[in-house]
Amino acid sequence: MISVEEALARCLALVTPVAAETVPLTHAHGRWMCAPAVARRDQPPFAASAMDGYAVAGDPKPGDSFAVVGEAGAGHAFVRRVGAGDAVRIFTGAPVPDGATRVIIQEDVVADGDRITVKDGADAGAHIRPLGQDFRAGDSLSPRRLRPNDLALLAAMNIGEVPVSRRPVVALIATGDELVMPGEAPRPDQIIASNSFALKAMVEAEGGEARLLPIARDNEAELATVLALAASADLIVTIGGASVGDHDLVGRVAGLERAFWKIALRPGKPLIAGSLHGVPMLGLPGNPVSAIVCGHLFLVPMLRAMLGAAPGPFPRRAILGADVGATGPRTHYMRARLSEGDGGDGLPVITPFERQDSALLSILGQADALLIRPLGDGPRPRGEAVSYLPL
Repeated sequence: MISVEEALARCLALVTPVAAETVPLTHAHGRWMCAPAVARRDQPPFAASAMDGYAVAGDPKPGDSFAVVGEAGAGHAFVRRVGAGDAVRIFTGAPVPDGATRVIIQEDVVADGDRITVKDGADAGAHIRPLGQDFRAGDSLSPRRLRPNDLALLAAMNIGEVPVSRRPVVALIATGDELVMPGEAPRPDQIIASNSFALKAMVEAEGGEARLLPIARDNEAELATVLALAASADLIVTIGGASVGDHDLVGRVAGLERAFWKIALRPGKPLIAGSLHGVPMLGLPGNPVSAIVCGHLFLVPMLRAMLGAAPGPFPRRAILGADVGATGPRTHYMRARLSEGDGGDGLPVITPFERQDSALLSILGQADALLIRPLGDGPRPRGEAVSYLPL
């Protein structure tokens, strides 16, 4: 068996970044922007009023009076220069006229017809947002997965189309005579195929396109038929059939160039990976928790690498909320719960569930973290700092 780290390195070596494509900004949410975006203008593109009030020149004092000579609104600039003794009625976001050095907020003046007088105790702030205060033309936004906030920024940069990584297509194939789809009527000796739906959601959350293919039954001909449907995918993921039983056929697929089989991992020992006719292939265990944990540890990093992102996973630190025993010969990713309490040094508290059986989806559903217990690690007492992965 190889280590988790070695297995991940071999998985990542199987994949290459997908090609780029350009999409309208309206379709860019959640996509991986694969090249820097460069601002095409300053923001704001002019000195702008930060308040509703009056734009004036000089350094007005309480009691000073000004003649209102015009008005400036958002999208409607006052085109003449503001001279001494002049004031321009101005609204938030409007361009500050030439010559104006300050905006007196409207609550700080007394208006009488076309004249204003500055009140005692008036705010002395300029209330002007300088040209380029937010960003300047030529500033760039680095590659990233685009969030709603990023779309607003790109729009302000006057960018209407974005270069993004093409969505990697991931074919998901559950295997086994015992499986039926949700909503069907299983025989007494059958179970519901559940793993595919979690893995599909994980693929889509990372920006990939997941294709749920038909369940492959436990015979070589049907498995080959379903695998043929996946030939156009960027990554093939099988679920189950990677162990050592007579009906575990994935490892014996014709044309599979195996990168490894079996890793020192709990849960997920029978993981397999390789290349099938030039397409990267990841064979996940059939047990639900094993499949989903291995999805987080290997499938998600492979997808991120295909998109051009840093693959991870990226452990965090927490404080143990309970004593834990020795790990043994495999790295153990324990389902655990994080608490909001401060475990010291600003770290959260992490407490593993007592039951860690790899078939218990209900426990995984309650977990929000995987406590990482390194291979061969000894007992650890409550209060010690440990590593974990968020779920």
